[in-house]
Amino acid sequence: MKILITGATGFVGTRLSEKLLNEGHELHILSRNTSHLPPVFNHPNVKAFSWQDTSTPPPVESISGINGVINLMGENIAAKRWSDEQKKKLHSSRVESTIQLTSVINQNRSTPLDFFISSSAVGIYPINTNEALTEDSKLANNFLASLCKDWEAAAHTLKNCKRTVIVRTAVVLEAHGGALAKMLPPFKLGLGGPIGTGDHVMSWIHLDDLVDLYVKAAADDRYSGIYNGSTSHPVDNFHFTKALGDALHRPTLIPVPAAALKIAFGEMSSVILDSQAVVSKRLPEAGFTFQYPTIEAAFAKMFDKK
Repeated sequence: MKILITGATGFVGTRLSEKLLNEGHELHILSRNTSHLPPVFNHPNVKAFSWQDTSTPPPVESISGINGVINLMGENIAAKRWSDEQKKKLHSSRVESTIQLTSVINQNRSTPLDFFISSSAVGIYPINTNEALTEDSKLANNFLASLCKDWEAAAHTLKNCKRTVIVRTAVVLEAHGGALAKMLPPFKLGLGGPIGTGDHVMSWIHLDDLVDLYVKAAADDRYSGIYNGSTSHPVDNFHFTKALGDALHRPTLIPVPAAALKIAFGEMSSVILDSQAVVSKRLPEAGFTFQYPTIEAAFAKMFDKK
């Protein structure tokens, strides 16, 4: 297949692109800077198109001949404190850019795409509830939830497509990127510990499982609608901390006061402190199997030196 990927040079996009290229697919990628791409994109099956201003349409040539789109673009949600300016950037980098992309496809494709797969996040669901949250659960009304709702609505502005898939992604774990890479330094020094009481629950997915989900959703036309990109085994922070310490062979005795994180990160600390037990009802129904269903299995893959 020939697939257009937005956000291809990011944490998830780079690993996904590598897998798709290894499977023989052709990629079109949109990037602000096509002259400084990661080495994986130095490949005969990659065409890179410059899209510096995502408030304007991407090049029409980028959608020429493609079978489908995997839409991953968006400013890192935890990169900075959520000032009003940063909130606008988080919104525009997801919502406005997606609308620009779908508009180009709607106006310039005479035949429908086979698929449009767009990222969203589990932040769309309520926080600090004891309920297990599935694709059928009610949605929240806070900043993250509103952002995700608008993001998903933008994906659905695409008219010329056989099926649209929304992946509501949990915290993506991999040792060399994402949230875990930021957590590792103190843990490797034996200075890690639970946050506050450690009883808040984190929903998560290993990077390799998320990549497999995107690949399967592109290849299998039975995938359609909303899926939670989250394992069936969310963990509380105490369990997560102990499992990480065990995998690194380091103690986890020094607690991190929740109040300190609220002071340091402001409203954005909710990403770290809020509790959500998100699972997927629809992925097992689709026959999807996680390679790393438990946090112990995920950490063993990341840190096993054998």
